[in-house]
Amino acid sequence: MLRYFVGRIEKGLSLLVARRPAFSNFSEDGAPTEAPYDVMEGYFAVLAMKGKETKRFIVGLDYLSDPAFLGLLDQAQEEYGFRHQGALALPCRPQELQKILEAPKA
Repeated sequence: MLRYFVGRIEKGLSLLVARRPAFSNFSEDGAPTEAPYDVMEGYFAVLAMKGKETKRFIVGLDYLSDPAFLGLLDQAQEEYGFRHQGALALPCRPQELQKILEAPKA
């Protein structure tokens, strides 16, 4: 199930990256807005959220194969389900995600 979820994210993100100029976010009222200026090709934004702690991270697509990051995606699926809308939210403290992102890759 997790592989299916990751595959869907990779496919969706690769489609967004491929058509980057046409990509847009939507405001709360459903009106399209420009893509965030800080999310470059090959990256996506996630929110690390635990209690009142929330921090936004820009993550490279290569983390979609990182076991620790995949564990967070699995937790997000359990907590929020596949119907979660909006930014990809990970149920962890920002410091936990920071450790994963700073860890040396194998």
